[in-house]
Amino acid sequence: MAARRVALKSIDWLAFAERVPPNQRSMFNTLKTRSDAISAKLTSLPEAPVAIDWSFYKSKVDKVGMVDEFEKKFKALQIPAPVDTQTSAINAQEVESNKSASAYIEASKTRIAELEQKINKLNNMVPFDQMTIEDLNDVFPETKLDHVKHPYWPHKPIADL
Repeated sequence: MAARRVALKSIDWLAFAERVPPNQRSMFNTLKTRSDAISAKLTSLPEAPVAIDWSFYKSKVDKVGMVDEFEKKFKALQIPAPVDTQTSAINAQEVESNKSASAYIEASKTRIAELEQKINKLNNMVPFDQMTIEDLNDVFPETKLDHVKHPYWPHKPIADL
């Protein structure tokens, strides 16, 4: 039974190690060592607990009925398995993280497409050493001076200089 429990909770340590940043490598190694120690301890335990020899205790204990009472209480003892209260919260957090990661990926793809368009624009423009003022104003409209709105030099608002 112990081996079956361990098999259900196996961890892919290589994939885990790839995601650990270098500054947290020592903490990861400590966690893995501790987990391996606990796993080894768990696998060393027998499948079923050792049976109690009640007749041996009845022959050694002088008080009549004491061992029978302990045996009755021991057999009546039921230890409940712990209730998992965190898995649903973790699964909900995972779904939310996946949604935010997907949204970030889509926004990144959009940003990449925009930046590739800008790179193509810069690669296809006339080289700066061959460019005229008109070419510069066509490629970069923000450099164009407004002679109508600002008739005096520098033809831009002072706040923009």
